[in-house]
Amino acid sequence: MADDRKLRDDQHSLQLEPALEAESLAEKAARAMLSRRSFLSGLGAASLVAGAAPMAMAEPATAPAAVQEAPAAIAAVVVNGKRYDLAGLEPRVTLLDLLRERLYLTGTKKGCDHGQCGACTVHVNGRRVNSCLTLAVMTAGKEVTTIEGIGQPDNLHPMQAAFIEHDGYQCGYCTSGQIMSAVALMKEPVGPTDEDVKQGMAGNICRCGAYPNIIAAVQQVRGHAVNA
Repeated sequence: MADDRKLRDDQHSLQLEPALEAESLAEKAARAMLSRRSFLSGLGAASLVAGAAPMAMAEPATAPAAVQEAPAAIAAVVVNGKRYDLAGLEPRVTLLDLLRERLYLTGTKKGCDHGQCGACTVHVNGRRVNSCLTLAVMTAGKEVTTIEGIGQPDNLHPMQAAFIEHDGYQCGYCTSGQIMSAVALMKEPVGPTDEDVKQGMAGNICRCGAYPNIIAAVQQVRGHAVNA
């Protein structure tokens, strides 16, 4: 009897082993499927995040700090009588790029961008400088004057009016720099002759060749220096 019982138990075990093995394989497959599904779900989520990133970057950026009017306590530059914040401005930004690209004062022109043509001439604390060679951060605490700051169509500076009267421009691209240099020259120790004016204006190039008319305009205002 004991042998018959042992034989039946062995047969039962043999019948259960394939079933248990099959169940074990099913569990493994289910776990593998779950792991694969989790991986693909995670990959899909990562793809959505990666795809959304450019859209987030494409949203309109806030206005650069340099275009905001600044409180007195913040490092700032005064441009045509208005204070502008320089905090956060990259050190490599030139005064020319600050004026044109951040403050939108496009009367100051970018010509050679190497300090050779004078088209970008502005005043810093009353002295003429090539704004393409001047770092914007170097003007902190100083006053900058551009062509927009010396006169407007309904209230021209005498030098602007003289340039119009003597036709001191042709294409006009160099004109703002020429006028800014000429205005600064009025306060510099320059001799009285046309040749002296030529030397004083040598840093400003007119590719159209309107030099005689420019000299005539400058000399006219120099003759009325009290009104300049």
